[in-house]
Amino acid sequence: MAGARTWVLQQLDAERGRWMLWLPVAMGLGIAVYFELPSEPALWLGPALGAASLVAVFLAPAGSLARALAVGAAAASAGFGLIAWRTASVAAPTLSRPLFSINVEGRVADIQRLPDGVRVVLEAVRLKGNNVPPPEMMPLKVRVSLSRGAPPLTVGDRLLVLANLSSPAGPAAPGAFDFQRVAWYQQLGAVGYALAPATIIEKGQPDGFVRTLDALRADVTDRILKALPNPEGGVVAAMLTGEQTAVKKDVAQAMRDSGLAHILSISGLHIVFAVGLVMGIVRYGIALIPPLALRIDAKKIAAVLALAAALFYTALAGAPVPAQRACAMAGFALLAILLDRTALSLRLVAWSAIIVLVASPESLTGASFQMSFAAVVALIAAWESAAGWRRRLHERADLSQRRWLWRLGVALAASLLTTLIASVATGAFAAYHFNRLSLLGVVANLLGVPLTGFWIMPWGLMAMLLMPFGLEKLALVPMGWGVEGLNAIARYVAAWPEAATLVPSLPGASLWLLTAGGLWLCLWRRRWRYAGLPVVAIGLLLGPPPAPDLLMSEDGRVLGLRDERGVVHVASARTDRFVSDAWARRQGQEGAKRWTVSAEEQATGLGCNTGLCRWRKGPWRIALVSDERRLAEACGAADIVLATVDAQARCRGPRVVIDRRDAWKEGAQALWLDDLGVRRETANAARGDRPWVPNSPWRQAVRVKAPGA
Repeated sequence: MAGARTWVLQQLDAERGRWMLWLPVAMGLGIAVYFELPSEPALWLGPALGAASLVAVFLAPAGSLARALAVGAAAASAGFGLIAWRTASVAAPTLSRPLFSINVEGRVADIQRLPDGVRVVLEAVRLKGNNVPPPEMMPLKVRVSLSRGAPPLTVGDRLLVLANLSSPAGPAAPGAFDFQRVAWYQQLGAVGYALAPATIIEKGQPDGFVRTLDALRADVTDRILKALPNPEGGVVAAMLTGEQTAVKKDVAQAMRDSGLAHILSISGLHIVFAVGLVMGIVRYGIALIPPLALRIDAKKIAAVLALAAALFYTALAGAPVPAQRACAMAGFALLAILLDRTALSLRLVAWSAIIVLVASPESLTGASFQMSFAAVVALIAAWESAAGWRRRLHERADLSQRRWLWRLGVALAASLLTTLIASVATGAFAAYHFNRLSLLGVVANLLGVPLTGFWIMPWGLMAMLLMPFGLEKLALVPMGWGVEGLNAIARYVAAWPEAATLVPSLPGASLWLLTAGGLWLCLWRRRWRYAGLPVVAIGLLLGPPPAPDLLMSEDGRVLGLRDERGVVHVASARTDRFVSDAWARRQGQEGAKRWTVSAEEQATGLGCNTGLCRWRKGPWRIALVSDERRLAEACGAADIVLATVDAQARCRGPRVVIDRRDAWKEGAQALWLDDLGVRRETANAARGDRPWVPNSPWRQAVRVKAPGA
């Protein structure tokens, strides 16, 4: 043990120059621990832990491992305190119950173009009608999908619309994606859809820098869609302004299946293209004027203008997390050029992560943050590790008689390897968040990325430069030709039988192990970093958790079951496609099916018939009721009853009764059945007693004994 301890300390001392890279990791750990807590911590806890850590920093010897660990503890405390403060600072009322046929008045804060309509976010909201909440409980922001024929809108307009509203949706099942948490940090208190065309009651002007940028983004998106009304227009809008909502569903699906979806999200690829184009144009433009080129440093002038372009591009896109990361990295790289320092290193990534976490600590749990940083960390770590290999290749190319052929081969190999590394680094996170793996992304990216870099993005930059003069169509049309080719590549690759596959949901422990093992592998340089590989392998081998046998949606209107083959079915009169598809996707299936049985099974009393579905698993007799008239019949012959109607007061016989009121109070329901009993979990209990969880104090899972057990 003493020898092992000495060896570990020697490795750590040899890696002293890499200690700083773990600073954002420690900060992210503090944020992650906050989200794992079962109840909301006191606001003073983070500062108290931070103060204790700072004391330890000053008491530890300078340059020692103890001080480094104390600094890490201080960073973790800072992350914990930052996200706790952020959660409290954005607190805003949320609609407590649905409102139907209500007049919604508010100022347009954001406009999102959809393939078949428009969706707006309204602020300074007033609700008019029966049973509206009091002023102190009025939502700060409301998102409404407008009906066809919506009037031309600009950010700042005051709008009046008749709509149905409800609170943001919770998880479709315990452990599923939590939109209510996302909405909490956006201060989005209600969502809904219009019942009639909206009316502009007052034209307005955007006030403030952010609103002006929102208005500019909406205007640019509108111009793009008018110039390119075909499916290419939605892709162009996504690439230039970040408005992915305008992308047609079939195009977006093809992009996901082919591994080209990252092109739709403004991230490092787009920022690098923008920075590279601006730097190239400025440097070569200055070089065309010899007297000027001899008197100024063209490279540094180009770096300053490229930085301005990156900042503008990021702001115009609404500063999504991947764009924030890419802009921060580009900013540090350009600053390194101005200071004559190395422009590509993991330190640059570390500082970028710190900036993003300080600006938006809640982004840590999102797929954008995790996949974006996973890809760039893996790429730079591989670039550093391959330094000797790259040097030998360049030397051999210089000595070769066919130098151009060598360089072409090296470029193709580099493109292939970078795509492969990024795909492997992000694959597990894509499986965890989206239950989907793109297996042929390397092929699609080898074709799509060069097309994007050499044709699509240059025309996009030209379109942005021509837009103030109203001539953007001159550049958008050829850009659309390139996007048409990109869409064709996506559809072609996505049509291959093994282009993409669905996978069951991974447990949360897998995400922790994959992240820890991947960071250990990438952030260290010595051979002990390969100890991260078995950790990653364990995370992948954990496998999905047991799937529930019975499901109920959070509104209590959709019921589902999983048959003996593991296939998810809907067994209720109502079939909400979003909810049922989410249930099926978590089991690695394309979509839920309507439950049907064979004639033999139907003869034994199984199957569905006018509002009542009967099922049997082991000793359990289950009834799923969606018609109040069949409730008494179900309660008299079943051990478990799930009902979309009120049943608790009228259903006394079964051992377990869950009705729509339980779902309203506790969120989506999931039940696991076996020969010993039934285990029940609810979405609200899984999330804990947190500010974004309505009506859900912390509840433990309930277990009921099986019949005869």
